[in-house]
Amino acid sequence: MHYLYGTKKQSERRLVATFDSEPQLLAYVRWATLKELGDQRGKFEQKSALANCDAWEHSTDPLTDEDPEAVSHNPTPSML
Repeated sequence: MHYLYGTKKQSERRLVATFDSEPQLLAYVRWATLKELGDQRGKFEQKSALANCDAWEHSTDPLTDEDPEAVSHNPTPSML
């Protein structure tokens, strides 16, 4: 499983979605990014999992204690 995390300025990362594969995750991030502001920073689509985030990161291991079942799995633009 691949974990997508979002962060806001001066706040801790939070799990926003999970994906079956890295290509799915990266394609979703490319779609959700409205404007790139540097290394994994940007402005994101309002209805995306990254809405209200300033940056993102991903991992194949959980980086927080959050429940992956509590977030969207393999979200797509058609789910909006």
